[in-house]
Amino acid sequence: MSDVCRDFGISRKTGYKILNRYRAEGIDAHCDRSRRPVRYANQLPDQIERLIVESKREKPHWGARKIRELLVRRLAGDARIPFKSTVHAVLDRHGLVKHARQRRRGSKAEGTPLSQPTRPNELWCADFKGEFKTGDGRYCYPLTVTDQTSRMILACEALESTKEQPVIETFLRLFKERGLPDAMRTDNGLPFASPNGLYNLSKLSVFWLRLGIAIERIRPGNPQENGRHERMHRTLKQETAPPPGMNALQQQARFDDFISEFNEERPHEALDMRMPAELYAPSSTPYEGLPDLEYPFHDRDILVTACRCICMARKKINVSTVLAGQKLGIREVDDGIWLISFMHYDLGYIDLEQRTLQTIDNPFGTRLSPMS
Repeated sequence: MSDVCRDFGISRKTGYKILNRYRAEGIDAHCDRSRRPVRYANQLPDQIERLIVESKREKPHWGARKIRELLVRRLAGDARIPFKSTVHAVLDRHGLVKHARQRRRGSKAEGTPLSQPTRPNELWCADFKGEFKTGDGRYCYPLTVTDQTSRMILACEALESTKEQPVIETFLRLFKERGLPDAMRTDNGLPFASPNGLYNLSKLSVFWLRLGIAIERIRPGNPQENGRHERMHRTLKQETAPPPGMNALQQQARFDDFISEFNEERPHEALDMRMPAELYAPSSTPYEGLPDLEYPFHDRDILVTACRCICMARKKINVSTVLAGQKLGIREVDDGIWLISFMHYDLGYIDLEQRTLQTIDNPFGTRLSPMS
């Protein structure tokens, strides 16, 4: 036995095991055997499984918890009652469970329906003109804002980066001077949108939403959807950048001179040779600060913490960093299932048992009317 086992590279214990199996069952004992387990963790007697399925079909709107309670009453101690998870597994195996829509990971940016404004301040367009270095070697990031209908350049700020806070401060000054637009059109880049944020929201777009400004996003790779703004960028670059200013202050002075000429002196063919300043007027909606958020049609409101979570029933549910500090409305729509909303936009459903937010179709893809 030792010599044979050494030739085949197996232990003597394994050799004797093979030999004894041959003596007991013959050559067929060495065929491959099924590795299927003798029993499964969630395996139930056929009668119990049939009773679970029949109960679900009688009560199609009941979940595993209620079906299990029904079993307790019907069996009354005659059999061992399965756990709720086992009942759920049986229902799932028979196709009797509706699966919640899973949140898409790493969702790609998408465009939204675009409006066709006819009056000033119905739509503003914003973008960053490509960065360049000034004479002192520092980068300049021109933030530009225009009115879609009148072509009026509302702002052109020489910023040091595309970080959100300076951009928000720029829009804050602009809103105080010009009032609020109905909608804002941008591309899908930072800081206007965030590829990792909930529904691609950013802190800047949340700030706009709080003010009642709708969001429009062009489709990735389709700059022609913001064509008027892009055409202005070409003229801006031609007249202010070659060569660039020695520093940010000098470059800002060039931008200011260009804005004045573009708005008040330069005739525009698309405007019947009129100037943008002749057609533009400040918005009739003044900036009065961020309005309070109220949710009269929800059970209650809840605050998103700095760590992007909300706390419900002593459980933390992750929502989104961009909504930190915002008040949301929640309403129970089923046992342990809560609808969560930001302003008049429904964000998705919270399952307290799973502690997750299940998103729905993008609520920011179309214009919605605010709640009365």
